[in-house]
Amino acid sequence: MSNHRVLKLREAMQQKNVEALFVTSAINRRYLTGFTGSSGYVLVTMNDAYLLTDFRYMTQAPQQAKDFKVVEHAQRFTDTVKELLASANISKVAFEQDHVSFAAYSAYAEQLKPVELVPVSGLVEQLRIFKDAEELKIMQRAADLADDTFRHILGFVKTGMTEREVDLEMEFYMRHHGATCSSFDTIVASGERSAMPHGVASERVIVGNELITFDFGALLDGYCSDLTRTIAIGEPDAKLKEIYDIVLEAQLHTLENIMPGMTGREADALARDIITKYGYGDMFGHSTGHGLGMEVHENPRLSKLSDDILQPGMVVTVEPGIYIPGLGGVRIEDDIVITETGNAVLTHSSKEFTVLPV
Repeated sequence: MSNHRVLKLREAMQQKNVEALFVTSAINRRYLTGFTGSSGYVLVTMNDAYLLTDFRYMTQAPQQAKDFKVVEHAQRFTDTVKELLASANISKVAFEQDHVSFAAYSAYAEQLKPVELVPVSGLVEQLRIFKDAEELKIMQRAADLADDTFRHILGFVKTGMTEREVDLEMEFYMRHHGATCSSFDTIVASGERSAMPHGVASERVIVGNELITFDFGALLDGYCSDLTRTIAIGEPDAKLKEIYDIVLEAQLHTLENIMPGMTGREADALARDIITKYGYGDMFGHSTGHGLGMEVHENPRLSKLSDDILQPGMVVTVEPGIYIPGLGGVRIEDDIVITETGNAVLTHSSKEFTVLPV
């Protein structure tokens, strides 16, 4: 077995005294195997690694999961899992408790008897926190596509459009340029709706003299980007320009000072302390950032409750914001990778206060 991810997984399994791991998460399945099909299960023991799938993928799966034994599972896939475990004389198998419902667990426990199911959490996710060189290349391309999309939308958006029309144009642009889809439901929040941190695009019509927040990303070759920029159309309230400058100061300060060895709590404070200093601490209600990878929200967390230690190879977002209900809000976000000496920024869209004509 030459798959370094499986080798690292086995090391993690040994530390937890896990002899076999049954993987049901679709994201973790793709991470371990490279298989992009919609159905399948992974079984990893200390000696073997299996990808179980059905008839539809018996041509595709061996091409993508080169280091795995691909098995066409029985009509009830647990019968095949049970058979493989019995052949290896394994009486206990760990399962991903964070990805298995109670109903599924009950069915597995019954169908796999006398094999005992043992719950584990985060064995694969802990590996996914650290991106290798190939992953970082893909994530840079996803970040570049987000930057290109923002550049494109600045030449497209205008008053009289609905937020939803702008969202659709962004989705089309990303998919036309190689994305599978957007990383998450795109946020296009204009006017007073920009005070909603998760104000996904609505039928609201964009008018003059207001802010628009764009929060979006591209899912490209299995990896996400996540970019936020806030712009103005016309001349918004002076208070909005004030909070823009504060958020930008907080974001730039965080980018300049975030480094390996910090806790998520310490990284969060880099932005939060500046926003609080200006009197807007109560209007910054979310965390400063989060891990990014095959999912748009992963560990580590940059929050005032996080003791996660930042380490080289982790990719995180830096996204402080201020939100004034009834008036509007500002958020500015970049994706960065933690390096041995600090960090490298993956997203490069301009953060100068951009004002489009009405």
